[in-house]
Amino acid sequence: MRITVPFNTEVAESLRAGMTVLLSGRVLTGRDAAHKRLVERLDCYEPLPVDLRDQVIYFVGPSPARPGRVIGAAGPTTSSRMDKYSPKLLAAGLRGMIGKGYRGPEVAAAMKKYRGVHFSAIGGLGAILAKCIISAKVLAYEDLGTEAIRELEIREFPAIVAYDCHGESVYRREGEVK
Repeated sequence: MRITVPFNTEVAESLRAGMTVLLSGRVLTGRDAAHKRLVERLDCYEPLPVDLRDQVIYFVGPSPARPGRVIGAAGPTTSSRMDKYSPKLLAAGLRGMIGKGYRGPEVAAAMKKYRGVHFSAIGGLGAILAKCIISAKVLAYEDLGTEAIRELEIREFPAIVAYDCHGESVYRREGEVK
């Protein structure tokens, strides 16, 4: 399924865990340090440096671009590292996230409540995934270097719907009750 990002709740509700998608459009990037700053601003009722409404954040800290390239390797980072921040960002309008690995129960509950989704991208393919990135520009927190918030324009970026907004997931751990 092809999806244009950013997207609204109607699109989120059409996605089901296990679906393979190709994402095209504009996404934000952000990892631990950027997420922490965003949540600190929300906690202080300060405006965010980027609009999160209906946006997707890719958990990536790309390597520097080689000459003639838009970006360096851009593989996903472990999603659970953002778990303590994601519920507040979803409440602020974030619609989706891209990373690798499972999410905690609080994040899964927040995705259901705020109609968000989590996509998994394949780790170890940073150089290949970078070929799906058409442009990149820093929007906020430039001092964080590779962890700055960027806007990426992506074309046919492959991902799997790992968690949908209906409470379903491709990750089921032994002993986990649905």
